[in-house]
Amino acid sequence: MSARRTFLAALALATAAALALAACGPDAPKFKGSDVTGSAFGRDFALADHTGKPRTLADYRGKAVVLFFGYTQCPDVCPTTLATLAEAMKQLGADADRVQVLFATVDPERDTAELLAQYVPAFDSRFAGLRGDAAATEAVAKEFRIIFQKVPGSTPQTYTVDHSAGIFVFDPAGRLRVYEGHGQAPDAIAHDLREVLKSG
Repeated sequence: MSARRTFLAALALATAAALALAACGPDAPKFKGSDVTGSAFGRDFALADHTGKPRTLADYRGKAVVLFFGYTQCPDVCPTTLATLAEAMKQLGADADRVQVLFATVDPERDTAELLAQYVPAFDSRFAGLRGDAAATEAVAKEFRIIFQKVPGSTPQTYTVDHSAGIFVFDPAGRLRVYEGHGQAPDAIAHDLREVLKSG
């Protein structure tokens, strides 16, 4: 099996394991995504935002937080997901001001704070980019059980990055509640954010 196929198989396994941790109960919110309330992963992060300010989940307490991992030179998945999140924010109307979307780069080598500051808010001015050094990126990837791997390009600087493409949704108390799989529709994400805002 090639390294790429091995990576994709591991990614599928990790995603399946994450989705297996679904919460249940008669009073649980009915999410369109996977309910991961009570999961033992995705508890926090320690990264800097695109202004250089150190950030953790506690900085966004009182808001629902949407966290997505990607990189600015991603050709399709990342811009599509950010556009989907921007559309979900539009559907939320006034409730969108109670939501913080965060885009954490898995390519800190190329994704400088300046580049994130230009790229991420272009989808919605309220969106923020996050980055860390290589060690911080590895640490947050381990905490959220995401996988990322460089794929060499024609030159050292034209590599791409295979990475997990799901979305993590936290309630206003900072608890991980929902995992939205890649390709989730804007209306489904908006629905889940409304549920999370009600429960928080």
